[in-house]
Amino acid sequence: MSFLPSLPGSVNLMQMMMVTPERSKIMLDYTRAVMRGDSAFTPATREMMFAYGSRLNACNYCYGSHEAGAIELGIDEGLFVGLQEDIETSSLDQKLKPVFRLVRKLTLTPSRVIQSDIDDCLEAGWDESAILDAVTVCALHNFMNRLVDGTGVALSVEDLKAAGSKIAHGGYRVPAPPK
Repeated sequence: MSFLPSLPGSVNLMQMMMVTPERSKIMLDYTRAVMRGDSAFTPATREMMFAYGSRLNACNYCYGSHEAGAIELGIDEGLFVGLQEDIETSSLDQKLKPVFRLVRKLTLTPSRVIQSDIDDCLEAGWDESAILDAVTVCALHNFMNRLVDGTGVALSVEDLKAAGSKIAHGGYRVPAPPK
């Protein structure tokens, strides 16, 4: 149930964003650049990062939709269970583990990120641009989690899977403003 009186009932993120269409367009353009622009990380991996951080924040809307999107883009569904239990014992590619440790730390305890967290990513073979991409995906999911949870956006599990399919196949398109 939306917390905004102008949006009674269950609303999705796009419906909520159309309350401020000019700002939302800028945000969606930026989201599309972060999640689908050039990066060392595939769109599927970025969706997995976004979902993982959203799960850490207990944002069911973002976790559900981005997990579904990542799965549609080829991420094994079982990987999400392993990541939640323990990054180190999960089936996540070894090269990605320091990146996901960074995402976890930056999400849960951002002021505790230290040079060795970045060095671990560099030692795994990621360059500075890739590290900045991971940090940006992390910042984005934290921003969106607060936006969703702060406005009461919520959908059913079925609707979250449909939203994930739209994410996977349509990217991040800016909807037309309501007439």
